Amino acid sequence: MTDPFEAAGSLRTAYRRVDWAATPLGPTQTWSPALLGALDLVLNTRFAATLFWGPSYTLLYNEAYVPLIGDKHPHALGATTASVFPEIWDTIGPMLDTVFAGDGAVWFEDLHLLLERHGFAEETYFTYSYSAVHGAGGAIEGAIDIVTETTTQVLGRRRLELLSRLNDQLAGVEAVAELVDRALPVLRSHPADLLDVDLLLTGADAPAGLGKDVLVERTPADGTRVWVRLGDAVLSARLSPHLLADAAYLGFVRLVGSALAQGLDRARARQAERRVSTTQRELAEALQRSLLVPPAQPEHLQVAVRYQPAAEGAQIGGDWYDSFQLPDGRLTVVVGDVTGHDRFAAAAMSQIRNLLRGISYTVARVPSTVLTALDAAMTGFGVDVFATAVLAQFEQDDGQVARNVRTMRWSNAGHPPPLLLSPDGTVQVLERRGEPLLGTRSKPLRCDHTVEVGPGATVVFYTDGLVERRGRHLDDGLRDLTALLRGQAHLDAEQICDLLLDHFLGATEDDVVLTVLHVRA
Repeated sequence: MTDPFEAAGSLRTAYRRVDWAATPLGPTQTWSPALLGALDLVLNTRFAATLFWGPSYTLLYNEAYVPLIGDKHPHALGATTASVFPEIWDTIGPMLDTVFAGDGAVWFEDLHLLLERHGFAEETYFTYSYSAVHGAGGAIEGAIDIVTETTTQVLGRRRLELLSRLNDQLAGVEAVAELVDRALPVLRSHPADLLDVDLLLTGADAPAGLGKDVLVERTPADGTRVWVRLGDAVLSARLSPHLLADAAYLGFVRLVGSALAQGLDRARARQAERRVSTTQRELAEALQRSLLVPPAQPEHLQVAVRYQPAAEGAQIGGDWYDSFQLPDGRLTVVVGDVTGHDRFAAAAMSQIRNLLRGISYTVARVPSTVLTALDAAMTGFGVDVFATAVLAQFEQDDGQVARNVRTMRWSNAGHPPPLLLSPDGTVQVLERRGEPLLGTRSKPLRCDHTVEVGPGATVVFYTDGLVERRGRHLDDGLRDLTALLRGQAHLDAEQICDLLLDHFLGATEDDVVLTVLHVRA
């Protein structure tokens, strides 16, 4: 019998230390083919995955799953799920019972769980699916969990909404008393992040240790309290006992403090109106960027991304990019644009992006099928917006690997077409028959298209803000973009991004997203 833990990577030693004979699974020599096959699948994927096996729901998982459970590892290996997750068993136990009963898979998006993984009940969110694993004769032997933690995205959206509401209330403030009356109800309506909020206008009651920035105090009676200097005023609040006071949390508090400080400046000096508007834009952009993660960088490929807000205004938008690998190694690249320029567009963008990620990974089908499923999910979850998107997958068969070429397979839902810059400097507009936007509920028949990309080739994805100008047809901007790229095959992905932004940025009237993929020679 081969070693079932050979693919466990850094967990290999932890797996081998478990006395499996003392677990409900028994010695590894007695494990069923279904268990061995499922474990091999889990250990060979880089996406977080775990198995719940047998009547006791015994846990087995891969390296990517470890950060999700924190200090529950390594004792969670080979332990029963109920003993590892007693704090959330009332939630996940019935879900597993449903799967093991043969009632089908379960799927949840951004499920809230108070998880004890760092010594306290931590507010966490996960998007995941429990699916049955069948053994010989069709009997259900276990369940597989494909999971991604969305805590950062959920908290980012929540905090973005608070900042947007706060800035809406501060926008027309003309007096300090009015600012207090408007700001405190907003801040006190957000106990998930801020508790016992107060504004001390003179700062006389602030602790002596508060300098010019932020002071964090931890006491057994009061928990974690934060003090933020607002010029000659002070913001005071307790932080949530269910969240780590990490850099992201304190950064959010600083953003709140910055908004309040700017509002106070405006109340005291009406000339600060332009400065407040600039700050609003910076705060919104900072949280907008926090929802966009760095792109995947597979071997032999370079992926560069840019997000650039519109040159004017303090509104946030729904432009996004994404890049990730599927379990079979295919690289997925997405660029999309939700209609509208407000916090609702940004929130919808985040929902659509997360849905698309989950569907792409779970369905693992061609782009047209993924976009069709995304359309259905948007309808089912009430994401009532229109959006454009181009979804591309880069794949290789055995013959292409030796030549370092790939097939780009894509489907386009009403989005500006990608451009292919060939090694000889020629540019091809990858424009095919137009297809409807996402969110129309028309159930269109979507199509896939293919093109081969080889060493030195570059594919450019973008949103319409790059080329669309008031008073000019979109085709004119597309011709300008094509002309600019022509003859630039010597540039890598980062340099192409810089070239395009340097050329178009001064005249942009909308948010711009760029994703450039370059096949290294």
